[in-house]
Order: sequence, then C-alpha cells, then structure tokens
Amino acid sequence: MTSAPALDERLPDRLTWWDTTWRVGLALLLGLVFWAFTAALVFPDPDQEPETWRGLWLVLVDPLLGLVAAGCLLLRRRWPVAIATITTLLTGASTVAAGAQTIALASLATRQRWREILPVGALTVAAGLFSARIIYPEPGTDSLPLWAEALVNVLVVGIIIAVGYSIGSRRALVRSWVERAQTAESEQRARVAQAQTAERSRIAREMHDVLAHRISLVTMHSGLLSYRQDLPEDERRAAVTAIDSNARAALTDLRAVLGVLREDDEGSPLRPQRTLADLPELLDDVRSAGTRVSLGEGGPDLTTLPETTSRTAYRVIQEGLTNARKHAPAATVTVHLAGRPGSELEVTISNPRSLNRDADPVPGAGVGLLGLSERVTLAGGRLSHGWHGDEHRLAVWLPWAS
Repeated sequence: MTSAPALDERLPDRLTWWDTTWRVGLALLLGLVFWAFTAALVFPDPDQEPETWRGLWLVLVDPLLGLVAAGCLLLRRRWPVAIATITTLLTGASTVAAGAQTIALASLATRQRWREILPVGALTVAAGLFSARIIYPEPGTDSLPLWAEALVNVLVVGIIIAVGYSIGSRRALVRSWVERAQTAESEQRARVAQAQTAERSRIAREMHDVLAHRISLVTMHSGLLSYRQDLPEDERRAAVTAIDSNARAALTDLRAVLGVLREDDEGSPLRPQRTLADLPELLDDVRSAGTRVSLGEGGPDLTTLPETTSRTAYRVIQEGLTNARKHAPAATVTVHLAGRPGSELEVTISNPRSLNRDADPVPGAGVGLLGLSERVTLAGGRLSHGWHGDEHRLAVWLPWAS
C-alpha cells in the first residue's frame, strides 16, 4: 500500500517557481561578479585602449553567452549531465557563464554519481585554463605557472563538488524520512482497516450466535402455521405466542449484543454476555419450542470455570441446538458436560438423524460452524463435528485453568 504526500508536505526533490528563480538569479549574480573581476584583471588601466576583439567579446559576446547558460539551468533537472557539459563548455568563452556552470555542477554533484561528476569536473578545469590562457590572458609576465593555475582550478571545482555532494546527502536523508513517514502512515491506515474488519467479523459472529437461535424458533412456528391448516385453536394460539415471544427475545438479545459491542471509555463492556449460568434458561426456551433436550447427569462444578470459557461453551451449546433444530427436527438432542479444573471442559451435543424426513429444512447461512470453530480456536480449544453412524456429534474441548 502506498500513500500520496499531503498537500503541505515538502519533498526534497520538488522545486517551486521561487526555487528556480533564485537559482537563476544567483547564477547571474555570480556571473556578473566573475565578469567584473575578469575585466579588472585583464584591463587594469582604464586609460589603456583594450584590444578591439577582446573588448567587444567582453562587452557583447560574453554576457550573451552567460544569459544562454543561465537559461539552460531551467532544464538541468531533465538533462543534468548534458546541461552541466554545455554550461562548462560555455565557460571556456564566457566568464558570465561561470555562475550558471557553478550551479549546474553543484546540482550534478547532488546526484552522487562519480561516473558523471569526474568527467564534468575535469572538463571544468580544462575550460577554466582555456579561458584564462586563450580568451582572457593576464597581462604581464608575472602570471601563475600552468600547473599552479590548474591546481587552483582543481581546488575550486573540488569545493563546488563537495558542497553539491553534501546537499545531495541531506536530500537523501530527508527523502528517507519522508518515505518512512509515508510508510508509517500507510501501515497505520492498514492497521485501522484490519481492526475495522476484525470488529465487523466479531459483530457478525455475535449477531449470528445470538439471533440464529431465536430466528430458527420463529421460523419453525411460522412454518407450522403455514403448512398445518388443521391445527386446533389452542395450538395455533400457542404457536403465535411462541413467535411473538421469540421475536421480542431476539430484539432483547440484539440490544444486549450491541450493548456488549459498545464499550465505555475504560474499555469494560456495558452488559455481561451469557455464560453457562444461563444454560437452564436456554434449555427451557428450546423445550418450549418443541425440541426435546436432555442434559447429561453428573456434570462438573462450573463455579470455578473462567468466564471466557463459560461464555464460549454457552455459544457452542446454543449453536449446536440451533443446528440440531434446523437439520434434525423432532429428534432428541443430548447435551453433555464433563471435565475438571486444571484440565479441559468437554462439551458434547449429539442428536440422531431427523425423524420427520418430510419436513422442509430451515434455511441457514452455512457459516455457523465456521464462526464457532474460529471462536473456539481463539479460546485455545479444539472442535470436532460429524456423523458417527446414525448420530451427529459436535464436540468441543476448552482449556480449564485451575
């Protein structure tokens, strides 16, 4: 995942119109200083008549070539090596162009590529010697020897390259900071999106666990009213009452789920979720809907069972009863609890095949066991389900801390 930089985020490689303007202005200013220094050095006596061609060259051609070199700076980002080479060649015939060539050479050095810097640097030294020896030679016989003048040019060029190289290092550092900030921002957005997805999945699991049980009861009674037109009035009223009570209970459970999912500022749930302490109420609701349920005798003492394990076990039993009512109507469902502290809590829900093979199956989303398996895995337990002969068995083992 990538992110675009913010509007107020300053990237080190991005130039504004002002950045370009002051660079061109600085190049012209440096060129003017070099031109004045050259004029004073080559023609020290104001009363002396300068040579015709050198005077015309210094006054007319030199500034014109300097303006051309300054204009080339506008393209140095697109063709850095070519522009640095062109401005360097122009410095061999124009002192005003030396200002633009200084900016171009420093800009080339910011790229930190020695295979580009060294040839242009050598060409700069050669162009400086050509200008000083051929175009504007110093009058008199006390001028520096060639090797000394070359050494001075090498030192000046080395300083320019060092400054440009340090600017390039700083830009690379700032660029890495910007990339790290963008990466951190992208990762933060990814974590937020992942948290939102996880929260949606949690809500979906809670809604399924809570509402599937109630809605299956409503579906069963409404189906009974649809297909049994010969029901006695008292049974019809009982079915309508069951539909009404389960619909109201579904709304109540829905409010409870939403209350649990909404947490206060301290992070504690607003309402407790159902645990195995509410198992008798769950079994009574199932029996009132017409499903025969038997709870195994000799169950363990659940007072020391951790709340999270108890809540997961309650959801397992609720899902098992819902699936049994959907896929094996009129069959007897057996719920068995076993285990002890320091070991595991074993929850088993078993039922034979449906005794009423003509009944239409209750539609389902097909994700109940998948969500239940995920819930059990997150709790550190194991889940197994399938047919063993003519009996379907859903078994879950959950850790029971001592």
